[in-house]
Amino acid sequence: MLSGNNVSHAHNKTRRRYLPNIQRVSIFSEVLGRPIRLKVAASAIRTVEHAGGLDKFLSDAKEDKLSANARRVRREIIKAQAAN
Repeated sequence: MLSGNNVSHAHNKTRRRYLPNIQRVSIFSEVLGRPIRLKVAASAIRTVEHAGGLDKFLSDAKEDKLSANARRVRREIIKAQAAN
C-alpha cells in the first residue's frame, strides 16, 4: 500500500492511500480440471497469464510468497502432477 496526497485546485493537500486493485476471479487449472476461486490483484492476473497459466505460475512460485489458499492449491497441483 502506498500513500500520498490529494491536491486540490487551490493546492490544499490531504493524505490519501493507494490501495491494490483486488479482484475475485476464477482461474481454470488444467491439471486439476476445475476452476479455482482466488482474491488477487489485477497485476497478479496479468502475471499468471504471462507465466503460462495458473498451474505453471503456482508450481514455480515460492511458497512463502503465496497466501494460505494459494499454498493449498499449489500442493494439490503438485500432487496431481506427480500422480500423472
